[in-house]
Amino acid sequence: MKLKEMLVGLEGLKVKGDLDQEIKEIESNSKKVKEGYLFIAIKGFDVDGHQYVKNAIENGATAVMVEEGCDLKALAIPQEITIVMAKDTREALAIVSSNFYGNPSRKFQLIGVTGTKGKTTTTFMIKEILEKAGKKVGLIGTIATYRNGKKIKESDRTTPESLELQREFAQMAEAGVEAVVMEVSSQSLKLHRVDGCQFDLVLFTNFSEDHISPKEHPDMQDYFNSKLKLFEMCKTGITNADDLYGAKIPGLFPDSNIITYGIDNFANVLAKDITVTNSYVDFKVKITDKNERVKTCIPGRFSVYNSLAAICVAQRFGISPEIVKEALTEVRVPGRSELVDNKMEIPIMIDYAHSPESLQNILQAVKSYTRGSVISVFGCGGDRDSGKRPIMGEISGRIADFTFITSDNPRTEEPEKIVEQIEAGMKKTKGKYKVVVDRTEAITEAIKMATKRDIIVLAGKGHEPYQEINGVKHPYDERIIVKEIIDNL
Repeated sequence: MKLKEMLVGLEGLKVKGDLDQEIKEIESNSKKVKEGYLFIAIKGFDVDGHQYVKNAIENGATAVMVEEGCDLKALAIPQEITIVMAKDTREALAIVSSNFYGNPSRKFQLIGVTGTKGKTTTTFMIKEILEKAGKKVGLIGTIATYRNGKKIKESDRTTPESLELQREFAQMAEAGVEAVVMEVSSQSLKLHRVDGCQFDLVLFTNFSEDHISPKEHPDMQDYFNSKLKLFEMCKTGITNADDLYGAKIPGLFPDSNIITYGIDNFANVLAKDITVTNSYVDFKVKITDKNERVKTCIPGRFSVYNSLAAICVAQRFGISPEIVKEALTEVRVPGRSELVDNKMEIPIMIDYAHSPESLQNILQAVKSYTRGSVISVFGCGGDRDSGKRPIMGEISGRIADFTFITSDNPRTEEPEKIVEQIEAGMKKTKGKYKVVVDRTEAITEAIKMATKRDIIVLAGKGHEPYQEINGVKHPYDERIIVKEIIDNL
């Protein structure tokens, strides 16, 4: 593609050199640059891409894009290299990538889901409903990227960088995908990763304190404003009427068509007559023109909200209530309140909770609907924030009826040392507990202890199919581990 065609939609550019040249590919990593590439220098938090312009040219870049304010003299770019200067190279990377790959998000229906919690579960629910309705679906999010029912790759962040995102979109369009559902993080909105995307429908789940740090958001207002950018990119939206911030959205976008869902406040889609057990949740909701009883095997009140959000999307697509109900009954989200089917019929839940807040949330949630005991099995990752270990021990000691303190991903640390730090917090409570460093042994003891009235929460590993010890990732899928333990009992 000609360089000038790739720059369509960008304003205030300064250019020196040949804009009619053919560009073979775009890169923001100088090591990946080859002959005939455009290199775009991004100013990151830790690394400034402008330092690598020379390397990119040595590797074959015939054009470079730099940001206003950089020292062009110091970069000493050779005469024959085309230079494009942009106000913001992150924003430019997104637009240029979209143009280069033929604006792929226009070739399918794109659904963006943002919010502090519930993004992952909601996107999986939407994916399940759309697939049940016979559509070819793509999913991009925290756990992995899926294309037409196949898992393509594990994710290293919620929303990919713009170049990677547009490449994936192009492959999805090529594979005949009709709808893509995507988790959109506040960080991706703030850093222009989804600029150039054409959203058909956007959704806001909820909002609470998170991601406040020097490298993320300075305060809650900046965090919320970043999420609102998604509604500036699309006129059709869905929001949670029970959420303090979500309820503000219709008023902030009066010219948009915004549907609301909820339980407690007036909403377009309202759940009533809710039943929550330790293995499912069901409720009544009006789908199209009649009340339906909907059940999902992801227990907890939050599941009602996620289901309602997915139902709102299904209604926009005109999907029948029968398909919606079937999909919500069958949906499972890897490592998110995921119940493991087993012949002993003991509720065993795998959850990714690996921070004090997420552990507290999941234990309080299961405590609220479990008639028997809550048995918590968790550890903490090595080479990560050690300050949270005693805090998590104290949380489990306060909420769970019994805790097995065990190993997670020890990485390069001694598992015994990590466990001791968790135990220090546990000792501040009156909670009953046992230290079993070997995770499989801990799970075995928990299963032997439990009845059908109880619930076992295996926290921390979630969707991860490995355990990392001294730089080696050993296969460790808790679904398989649970099945093997129960088969041997």
